[in-house]
Amino acid sequence: MVTDHRKLPRRRGEALNAAIFQATLDELAEAGYAGLTMERVAERAKASKASLYRRWPTRIELVMDAVYSSLPVPGAAPDTGNLRDDLVAMLRMTSEALSGPAGEAMRGLLGEALSSGSPLRALRKDSQSTSRRLMAEVVGRAVERGEVAPEAVTPRRLDAGFALLRHHFLFEGSPVPDELVVAIVDEVLVPLFKPS
Repeated sequence: MVTDHRKLPRRRGEALNAAIFQATLDELAEAGYAGLTMERVAERAKASKASLYRRWPTRIELVMDAVYSSLPVPGAAPDTGNLRDDLVAMLRMTSEALSGPAGEAMRGLLGEALSSGSPLRALRKDSQSTSRRLMAEVVGRAVERGEVAPEAVTPRRLDAGFALLRHHFLFEGSPVPDELVVAIVDEVLVPLFKPS
């Protein structure tokens, strides 16, 4: 039975976006990226298809926004008091997110973006920007504590941990083993930021 969205209380702005994002993530978990349709998301969110298409003209754009709304953001990075434990906790958070609907969406988005071209740039830019800001937050606190020299913080070093995590996720699948998260931190990140 299709819900008549016109008879439901009207939501706007952030409340409507939150309902649509949650519906998108739920649909990804249930049907996967290939089975996700704008119609099913609208039905699940109890919103009109027109409200979805006004905000997100394509499925790629909707899924990208829904996924990024569910991932850790700068300001949410762990603060355990030392660089190594912060890095392990942050990569674990990301690994857990990739094991759910966000991971399913990322695989589907990459497949679709590779075939259509232009959205891949936005996906790459958003992913790298958010990851780099999270890493910069964690490493910046380590600099303030005197654990890391400021000159050790470079864009490539900030990208390294998430790049390795994404590589494993894309080519080996999920879940990402916790041993790999710890190895990325101990074998790559800590030596990059705290060279002997």
